[in-house]
Amino acid sequence: MSDPIRLYYWPAPNFGDALSQLIVAHVSGREVVNARPKQAELFALGSLMHVISRHWTDHARGEGPLLWGTGLLNPFYRKDFLENVRVRLLRGPISAAFLRLKMTEFGDPGLLADEALGPVEERHDRVAVVPHHSQMEDPRFVDMVEADPALHLVDVRLDPATVCHQIASSAHVFSASLHGLIVADAYGVANTWMDPDTQGRLKYHDYAASIGRDMIAPVEIDDVPKAARAAKDRPFPYAEGIARCRESLHRHFPAELRAGTNP
Repeated sequence: MSDPIRLYYWPAPNFGDALSQLIVAHVSGREVVNARPKQAELFALGSLMHVISRHWTDHARGEGPLLWGTGLLNPFYRKDFLENVRVRLLRGPISAAFLRLKMTEFGDPGLLADEALGPVEERHDRVAVVPHHSQMEDPRFVDMVEADPALHLVDVRLDPATVCHQIASSAHVFSASLHGLIVADAYGVANTWMDPDTQGRLKYHDYAASIGRDMIAPVEIDDVPKAARAAKDRPFPYAEGIARCRESLHRHFPAELRAGTNP
């Protein structure tokens, strides 16, 4: 087990994708490197099923890659590739339903961010605004935080440790980034789903269903300042769902990828 784990994650400058490497390294106890889809032995964080199906539909030589915590981006009806991969855990029950996989345990690996990166010792009273990475050039966000000193803008294109620290140290989080919401949940920071514009919404509902969270519709971007003034830091009614998914993530991480396991 001297070779690093070959992990695929989306190469966009987005902390939610890059976070995959840190979390897999933490859980496995091994070095992790980014690999191309066809060379990857593991897929974890991210809505990657369309990538997996495109590269693993043809019959694989030997054992195909392992899937741990990934899910669907949009409605998806292909299942022919499943015989060439090894599904250990999916992000949520909506992904499982589209793939027609009978599963009762789920979890997004982003829920282990606090374990991988450690605690945040001090929280401030500002509210974080976390756009989806495709929204980072939208001037509405800069205008919003310039007009209201209680808000601070989180640039999701920065490294994952920096972004996670900014989220974890906030009083409340408004996020259009799925992993902005997930990291806030991991650190116990109250959070609100913000409009992701043109992004598909299946992945948000998939995650919410996995932890039993009531997350029906996002707050409009222009309504964030007003909503932030009314936001409160309350105990999560879905804390048991978070704990359940954390346990499932550890239990279903591929044992053969852990440090000290014989190849």
